[in-house]
Amino acid sequence: MNKISHRQSELAKHVADIVQELKLEQGALLPILHAVQDELGYVPPESVPFIADSLNLSRAEVHGVIGFYHYFRSSPPGRYTVQICRAESCQSMGSRVMEDHAKELLGIDFHETTADGEVTLLPVYCLGNCACSPSVRVGNEIFSHVDKIRFDTIIDGLGHQAVEVK
Repeated sequence: MNKISHRQSELAKHVADIVQELKLEQGALLPILHAVQDELGYVPPESVPFIADSLNLSRAEVHGVIGFYHYFRSSPPGRYTVQICRAESCQSMGSRVMEDHAKELLGIDFHETTADGEVTLLPVYCLGNCACSPSVRVGNEIFSHVDKIRFDTIIDGLGHQAVEVK
């Protein structure tokens, strides 16, 4: 068995275990999708038919839920997940300028991952750090009063080599 087939088999087993554990819960689809994402970091597209069949749903229904909620990903996240707060407090303190800078610096848009697989950029709609806006979260660490310069320092601290966009 090659590496890709082995990896797909491992993913399928994880998904099957999760579905088996949760499928009898009322409204099981969301708990299953959350558990899969929590376990694997994303919801593999190849797991959708199995989840749909197990819950007697159509594939379109499962895809619809995955697509509706920004929380769910259909591809593996980068090594680092960088979230930029877009709540009103952060916007009023300059997060929109900083988010444009972040997209340019990293060469990606929200919900994308850098080509080297290191950084995934995500919007978030409140980090609960309003008194210290704008805020950014990397993994589980929240950074306060983030401007362009501080953002660059945070990214440099990850060891990510951002490509300068001209």
